[in-house]
Amino acid sequence: MKRDASIFLPDPSPLAVAILVMADTNALSLAAAVDPMRAANRRAGRELFTWRYFSAAGGAVPLTAGFEIATTPLPDRSDADLLMIVAGFRLAEQATRPLLARLRALAPRLRALIGIDGGAWFLALAGLLDGHSATVHWEDFEAFADRFPAIDLRHDRYVISGPRVTCGGAAPALDMMLDLIRSRHGSELALRVAGALLYEPVHAATVPQYSISATRLARGDPALGGAIALMERTIEEPQPIAAIARRIGLSQRRLEMLFASRIGVSPGRFYRDLRLDEAHRMITDSRLPLGDVALRTGFASQVAFARAFRARFGKTASSLRKSPGRNPGPPVGKR
Repeated sequence: MKRDASIFLPDPSPLAVAILVMADTNALSLAAAVDPMRAANRRAGRELFTWRYFSAAGGAVPLTAGFEIATTPLPDRSDADLLMIVAGFRLAEQATRPLLARLRALAPRLRALIGIDGGAWFLALAGLLDGHSATVHWEDFEAFADRFPAIDLRHDRYVISGPRVTCGGAAPALDMMLDLIRSRHGSELALRVAGALLYEPVHAATVPQYSISATRLARGDPALGGAIALMERTIEEPQPIAAIARRIGLSQRRLEMLFASRIGVSPGRFYRDLRLDEAHRMITDSRLPLGDVALRTGFASQVAFARAFRARFGKTASSLRKSPGRNPGPPVGKR
C-alpha cells in the first residue's frame, strides 16, 4: 500500500475509507463524517470516496439516536486508505486489548487514521498518538491530558498531525471533511458540498472549541454580538475593553460579566485569541513577513507577539512558517 505523508493534498484518485463505528456513538458525528463524502461524489459526478462500516465484532451497532448501523468485523488487514474511528460513550469498556492490538496492526498499512469525537481515545490508548498533536471533545480535555502526557493536546476544533487526525465532535468533523475535500479536489467542490448541506464553512482547524457557540449567542444577545463584531473590525488596531464597552452602551464590568457567563472567557482573552487566530491564518496562507503579521494583528512589539503566539499555539510563528505542507498564497490584504 502506498503511504503518503498526508491525505490532505491534491489527489484526484478515489479514497477508500473504513469507518469503525463504536456502540453508543453520536449519530450526528457519524453523519458529519459520511455525508460530505456522499455529497462530494454526487456533485463531482464520479466516485471520489468509497466507505464501509466496521465494528470490533461485526453485526448491528446501536447509536445514541436509537437506531443501528450494520457492520462487518474489522479485519487485521485492510485495503482501505484510511480508517475513521467514530465513538461517543462507553469508551473504556469498548477499548479492549484485542481491538487496540488490531488498530496497531492496521496503522502501518493505512495512509491515515482519524479519530472523531471519542475516537481519539482509541488512538491514544493504542499508543498511536504518542508524539503527535491531537484534540478531543472539550468535555474530555482535562481527563485526556492527564491520561496521555506524551500527546500534544490542543483546544483546536480538529488537528492534522501527519497521518493522525482528530476532531472535537460533530461540527468539527464536518469542518475537517470539507477541508479534506478542498485539499484533494479544490475549493469549488468543497463550497458546493457545504452549500448542499446548508452549512457555512467558517471554522478553521485552529479555532478553539468553546463549550457554547459564541456566534449563536451573539445572535441572541445584541450587546455580545456588537462587542464581538467590533473586535473583529479592529484586529489591526485593537481597542481597550473599556472603549468597546462604551461603544455598545455597557460598563466594562458588565461586559466582562457577559463574556464570562455566556462564553466562559474574559473579553480581553477572547479579543487576543481572535487576533492570534488571524495571525495564524496569515502565516499559514500568505508570505507576509512575521513583523508585518504582528503589526496587522495589533502587536506593536514582536517580542510580545512571539510570546503570545507561542502561548496560544504551542509553537513559534517562525516554526509554523517553516512547517512542511504549508501552502502560502499571495500576501493577504487588510480585512
